[in-house]
Amino acid sequence: MTPFDAILFDFDGVLIDSEPLHCLCWADVLKPLGVTLEWDYYRDHCIGIDDREMLRMMATQSDPPRDWQELWAQYPAKRELFRDRTLSAPPFDPALDSFLQTLHGHYKMAVVSSSARAEIEPLLTAGGLRRYFETMVCDREAGALKPAPEPYLMAARLLGASNPLVVEDSPAGIASGRAAGFEVLAVQSPAEVPDLVRRKVARAHGLRCPEPL
Repeated sequence: MTPFDAILFDFDGVLIDSEPLHCLCWADVLKPLGVTLEWDYYRDHCIGIDDREMLRMMATQSDPPRDWQELWAQYPAKRELFRDRTLSAPPFDPALDSFLQTLHGHYKMAVVSSSARAEIEPLLTAGGLRRYFETMVCDREAGALKPAPEPYLMAARLLGASNPLVVEDSPAGIASGRAAGFEVLAVQSPAEVPDLVRRKVARAHGLRCPEPL
């Protein structure tokens, strides 16, 4: 296995356990319109895709069908609600800072997310973590969204990386990283990311000890 020259992290579900809160915020702003969003539906169909695609699905499946743009018009309110609920105390795992610090300087790092930069970057800054990432690719900045390869290809190009490791949790994100031709580490929660990444990069360097070089 060739050593990695960069690590590209998804955000929601990888660096932060924010998906339940995203779901709750959307549910709160859509409820006055008579639209119900439950966690089971969000978990199974909405994680890893663009919010606009999520709302198109919801609008089509509503009875009677709704105009998805009516739902999308609530995005500014949802964004502000999410910001208000997270910015004062970003819900990052306490171990994340020290983990990223051990990688910093050994690997170029980026955040690659389908979420808007306006939602992600303030959280990283408030949590003291933005300094670890040399670049970010958010929302439609690469043109196409995950599961297309463009977001990860753009991040690798910005970093000058030829063999990055992609860390993802959603089917769309995993497909995006693989379509870009990169090694993908699939995770199920932010809590397991530090250990799994350490083990992955150690193996790439031919080491038994699960510590990054």
